[in-house]
Amino acid sequence: MLFTIITVCFNSEMTIERTIQSVLNQTCQDYEYIIIDGASTDGTMDIVRKYEPLFQGRMRWISEKDQGIYDAMNKGIAHSSGEIIGILNSDDYYEKDALEKIAKAYHGEPY
Repeated sequence: MLFTIITVCFNSEMTIERTIQSVLNQTCQDYEYIIIDGASTDGTMDIVRKYEPLFQGRMRWISEKDQGIYDAMNKGIAHSSGEIIGILNSDDYYEKDALEKIAKAYHGEPY
């Protein structure tokens, strides 16, 4: 696995769908996607669960109380298996070829 993409979130139902879609639609598919949720009380996890099957086993998530954003990031890193770890906040997104460009640069190829 080349990439692990980690999204940490808490009550992010207004923004996380775009974030998830941007990972799902990557031209490079050599990744795992880990979502660490801080026990959201809104519809965040409903959105996560809706998209999980579309990742065909490449998405995992944890939803439990944490000690803040850095605790959540470290939890995601501890569960990662990729060579390259990316933190994608729940209100951010990747352009569709972001991972492809990074993979090419990582392997010394022009893009």
